[in-house]
Amino acid sequence: VAGSVPALAQWCEAALNSLATLELHASYVYQALAFNFDREDMALKHLACFFLRRSQDLQNRRGGRLCFHDIRKPDQDNWESGLQAMQCALHLEKHVHQSLLDLHQLATHKNDAQLCHFLESHYLDQQVEFIKELGDHVTMLHRMGAPEDNTAEYLFDKLTLGDSHKKN
Repeated sequence: VAGSVPALAQWCEAALNSLATLELHASYVYQALAFNFDREDMALKHLACFFLRRSQDLQNRRGGRLCFHDIRKPDQDNWESGLQAMQCALHLEKHVHQSLLDLHQLATHKNDAQLCHFLESHYLDQQVEFIKELGDHVTMLHRMGAPEDNTAEYLFDKLTLGDSHKKN
């Protein structure tokens, strides 16, 4: 049919659904992180907002048809420090990034220029930017004396993340 969109190849559909499942798992982890830091005993509201925004970004970024798979719950639901949480998020984002690179490599191998372009323009650059941001946060927290110095996390929450909502 003229003007119709070609059907997704099975390999492509399976790979995209696998990526979507991983992104939804990441969203669950970010929700758990947000709730962890919004508790009374943690009271790091900007850290909570940072992770909640990331969860919402991941959910809103996914469009189109989705074949739902079981999404595993986060491996943990309690983080002792903002540094531990940022390290967890950094590890998770590196895993997501590797999955994106694997999908891009598969699309290249299958000569799917459209999927390659989609990944390059909508995912890969943003993923690298967020990994850099998380790495900067981990470095900053280390330099400030976290996790040994609780004041470091308070100042990081207030001064570094406190203004981040104004950027978004």
